[in-house]
Amino acid sequence: MPSPLGSADVVVIGAGIVGLAHAHEALERGLTVAVVERGDRATGASVRNFGHACGTAQDGDALRYARNARATWARLAEEAGFWHRRTGTVMVARAEDELAVLREFAELRGDEVRPLTAGQVAERIPVGTGVLGGALLPDDLRVDPRAAAHAIARHLAGRGAAFHWTTSAHAIEPGAVHTSRGTLTARTIVLATGHDVDRHYPELAARFGVRRCALRMLRVDAPGGATVEPAVQTGYSLLRYSGYEACPSLPAVRERLTAERPDLIGIGLNLMYTQRPDGTLTIGDTHAYGTTLDPFEDEALDAAVLAETAELLGVDGLTVRERWRGVYASAPEPFLIAEPAEGVRVVSVTSGIGMTTAFGLAPEVLDGLGYPR
Repeated sequence: MPSPLGSADVVVIGAGIVGLAHAHEALERGLTVAVVERGDRATGASVRNFGHACGTAQDGDALRYARNARATWARLAEEAGFWHRRTGTVMVARAEDELAVLREFAELRGDEVRPLTAGQVAERIPVGTGVLGGALLPDDLRVDPRAAAHAIARHLAGRGAAFHWTTSAHAIEPGAVHTSRGTLTARTIVLATGHDVDRHYPELAARFGVRRCALRMLRVDAPGGATVEPAVQTGYSLLRYSGYEACPSLPAVRERLTAERPDLIGIGLNLMYTQRPDGTLTIGDTHAYGTTLDPFEDEALDAAVLAETAELLGVDGLTVRERWRGVYASAPEPFLIAEPAEGVRVVSVTSGIGMTTAFGLAPEVLDGLGYPR
């Protein structure tokens, strides 16, 4: 029989960004913390993304979480020593209806959105022909996702959090997590395993409609060695972020893109890119959904992302350095927060915006557990 692993006020299962956010918040409140992670480091959605905290484009709870997360990102970047910038996001409009949405969004959000002329867009980012204008979302953040989660975990370990790497959580019950290395006892357990909610609570996952969303993403050389400070998004992005849904012109964008490019709408394209600290661009992404995902990768998805990104950048082609599949939890509601048993919280960001919202979400979860700030 495995021996006991000890005890903590809060045991977090999952060392992705959502789990780390809860571990950080628990430490901030003076609680003892243990983190259980089946890998020897985070390798899931928390490292396979754009590193883009796209808070301005959210609404409702997501917008509140995102706004509250910004200060924590800045503080952790300084304390844990990872790359972080308030770069903003440049939205590129290549059609009149897209430009109308951005103007309407600026009216709704005030100083959070700054309209740009076509010339002002071109001053900030490399673009091809056909750009009519755009908008700057100045408050959005970027980090290097390949480094941030690992740096935060090291920082939290240095503050006293006990990390149990290469340790699988086999069973959860009130007050205890039974793992492959022994049992951890806890006042509170937070399950933050993203799309793997169904591995422990299949009925809960089914009730919330949790599925897995598969993305196709690539890392390419920046054309001409260009430096691109902000994140860059396009008209396809307008269809994927909840904040734009309040804009009266959005249905026209959806109708036109569906008619003009049903192939790209069908693969769930969110045409965008960010630049990594090494100068390469992370580009993408496509979206496919299922409870269990097929293992076979369709080269047409990468070809579509490459072609559309090259056109956006105004170049003939791009040199690919890496390709990968990202997977995150998806459900009709953007957040899953549930109490399947006494002292147990299941927390999953089911909308692909964990980097954006986790450090604003975790404090409210800890509030709900009765731990004072």
